[in-house]
Amino acid sequence: MIKTLIIDDEPLAASIVQEFLADNPKFEVVAVCRDGFQGLKAIQEHEPDLIFLDVQMPKITGFEMLELLDEPPAVIFTTAFDQYALKAFDAMALDYLLKPFSQERFAQALDKFLVQKGSTSQSTQRFNELAEKSNRLVVRVKNEIKIIPTHEVSFFEAEDDYIAIHTGAGKYLKKMTMKSLEEALDPAKFVRVHRSYLINLNEITKIEPYERDTYLVLLRAGAKVPVSKTGYSRLRQVLGV
Repeated sequence: MIKTLIIDDEPLAASIVQEFLADNPKFEVVAVCRDGFQGLKAIQEHEPDLIFLDVQMPKITGFEMLELLDEPPAVIFTTAFDQYALKAFDAMALDYLLKPFSQERFAQALDKFLVQKGSTSQSTQRFNELAEKSNRLVVRVKNEIKIIPTHEVSFFEAEDDYIAIHTGAGKYLKKMTMKSLEEALDPAKFVRVHRSYLINLNEITKIEPYERDTYLVLLRAGAKVPVSKTGYSRLRQVLGV
């Protein structure tokens, strides 16, 4: 049996997926969840082979939920919003069902999963690289999930395969690349000043020379962040100085 999980805050939409799956004995619905938090718990508990996932849901979006998984299962998105289609396919989703979808279209998605089963490797890293430009970040802190508004971030620092998120409340780690983080943030608010550092422009209190062709940025929280020659040029351009 193929363990299948449905994550959708719309009861009618979830029931339609259940109904369509009932016609295929290969698939077993192990749980139906109404939001991303329930979905995370169900994935950990049941380890499904396939999930049907809505995008816009309460608390956290479908994409944000996927970012928190080390090894996401195969994903078929189900949503009423067509603007997420390109992002979903870039995120290596198996398929994207636009509500309302027919049983025939649903069957095509199942066939695609069966064909690719065992040969499709998904990566949380890839989901992270496709994070939307937004005003928040989602991180896992032990057994809890924390949503961090980006305006609360002082600066970001690369630490091996992780990004350290420095805020007034503490430091948090998120597995993603500096390049993908830079692309996900608003360039009018955040600037990469060094290959390992990306800062919140609103947190800058002073810029001072350091060593040859390099500088230090002093932030409100007291941190001093190194600025490379290229980063300094980028910073001057954004600040208009």
